[in-house]
Amino acid sequence: MRLNGKVALITGGGTGIGEAAAKVFAAEGAQVAISGRRKEVLEGVAKAIVANGGKVLVVPGSVTDEAHVQSAVDQTVRTFGKIDILINNAGIGAFGKPLHETTDQVWQEVLDTNLTGVFRFTRAVIPHMLGRGGSIVNVSSIAGMVGIAGLAAYGSTKGALLALTRCVAMDYAKEKIRCNCICPGLIDTPMAAGAIADPEMNATLMADYPLCRPGTPDEVARMLLYLASDEAAWVTGSAFTIDGGMTAQ
Repeated sequence: MRLNGKVALITGGGTGIGEAAAKVFAAEGAQVAISGRRKEVLEGVAKAIVANGGKVLVVPGSVTDEAHVQSAVDQTVRTFGKIDILINNAGIGAFGKPLHETTDQVWQEVLDTNLTGVFRFTRAVIPHMLGRGGSIVNVSSIAGMVGIAGLAAYGSTKGALLALTRCVAMDYAKEKIRCNCICPGLIDTPMAAGAIADPEMNATLMADYPLCRPGTPDEVARMLLYLASDEAAWVTGSAFTIDGGMTAQ
């Protein structure tokens, strides 16, 4: 198994990409801690993992809460003895409004979750990887690489994750702590469900995707698996698109 003996902490682990990653990582031998705002949703994921013979810890809370961040990291280390992998997946969207209609409140909420939340969890995990090494993977977006109308706040945070990824990679390369990020396109998750379910909107969106369909959470989880594993031991500071060819045009 590709993650045998590893311990992974995954934020936003209750649905979508985070849920898929938790299940794939556990199936590949990792002991998994999942963080998220809804305890009952996390427990549903944990139940499925345990039913398949995996080991999982549920740590409900928000990446915007520093006390939760510290508690989640501490609980993971107490339960499993270490942290080898951090997947910074938690995120929220703010879609459909141009910049001049974006309020300070919306801007701050998206920033606090999508960027500062990654900063908080990374800062808390790094001390447990010093002297041992580890893999950190940030979930960015193609919205951080190309301009998309109506995504000023969201795209700004996802673009900033690219820079943060490179800086973390350089800061800790000598410690054998790798940091990479992935940039998914439209993925069939609860966040995108409304757009995908609307026939007209779906057709408009798919016109930009050469493979003519949204991606699946499991497909993204497989890329996360590679970057988290020792197979990617010489990969750091990099961004990987997984977008059905959208940004290749």
